[in-house]
Amino acid sequence: MEFGTGARDEAFRAEARAWLAEHLPAGAGRREWERELGAAGWIGLGWSEDGYGNRTASLTQQVAWAEEYARADAPARSGHIGEKLLAPTLIAHGTPEQKARFLPPVARGEELWCQGYSEPGAGSDLAGVRTAAVREGDTYRVTGQKSWTSLAHEADWCFVLARTRPGSVRHHGLSFLLVPMDQPGRVEVRPIRQLTGTSEFNEVFFDGAEARAEHLVGAEGDGWRVAMSLLGFERGVSTLAQQIGFARELGTVIRAAVATGAADDPVVRDRLVDQWAQLRAMRWNALRTLGSSDAEAPGAPSVAKLLWGRWHQRLGELAMEVRGAGAAVGPADWSPEEPYPIDELQHLFLFGRADTIYGGSDEIQRTIIAERVLGLPKEPRG
Repeated sequence: MEFGTGARDEAFRAEARAWLAEHLPAGAGRREWERELGAAGWIGLGWSEDGYGNRTASLTQQVAWAEEYARADAPARSGHIGEKLLAPTLIAHGTPEQKARFLPPVARGEELWCQGYSEPGAGSDLAGVRTAAVREGDTYRVTGQKSWTSLAHEADWCFVLARTRPGSVRHHGLSFLLVPMDQPGRVEVRPIRQLTGTSEFNEVFFDGAEARAEHLVGAEGDGWRVAMSLLGFERGVSTLAQQIGFARELGTVIRAAVATGAADDPVVRDRLVDQWAQLRAMRWNALRTLGSSDAEAPGAPSVAKLLWGRWHQRLGELAMEVRGAGAAVGPADWSPEEPYPIDELQHLFLFGRADTIYGGSDEIQRTIIAERVLGLPKEPRG
């Protein structure tokens, strides 16, 4: 087994965990960890500009850092939305004042961000956004609801795609706004409890009478171009790091299959090998398109999302199959006052049900490939 499942990698992870235990205070959360990374300059390696407290690195160096971070089983990041999505967008479209205001706190790990795109009636179809913003002097009053907003309960700021031109339709009349989350009674966050018992996703409500945004990125009405630019930053380096985690999960499933005797079944063995081969293919595809532009690799993000989303779901299903009846039993007694306990493989299966929905559903990804890559007739839209 390659990239992340061998004895050498286990020893490396044990050493990394020991370092974390020594250097992070007991009970430290993800925000403290972001500040630790920021203090050492490890946030913002991929930015095209430095001078904000960040180091800069070549694409190869960024891949090495991301893969070693994942291989060390380091804490989950809560600042990646600000670092990987907002910051490159501000560098490309923001004013000097906006860069000076927002990039240093991201680089220091002091301000966390969430992404206000999806809505109850406009999930993967961002052109259907109905959240509205009305300009009043130098500010906007924001009215609407965002859904499936990752880490909104921890975020200090939210970048919001809102309709600023009344009566506009589809991708016209949208603007890209920066909204502070600390507006009590004006911005409300409601966690969405998932199958896993946890609540990483949230609903966010903006009260149009009071919720304010003072920062517009790009021109008013040019939000679609800014938003599409942001989505282009989601390619490559993070995908390769994600695959390190996938390989570790696959190794756990293989060990479970051996422990339960399921690995003696030739059909199960074939499925395990198939998962491994597909993961290798995803890695080579990510390396092939790494750093390429939309013109050089059209539809590459959509292809990658289709590949890993369904692959990860199949791995979760296989994890439950090799566990047998024991897969339905939790590792500890259930209490109605606490989230019900589940183990690593149960979490893999339950959370994986969302893999083909969040980040752009499979249906939307296929439509993008059909229209923008294959040149097929566009799907009728209202």
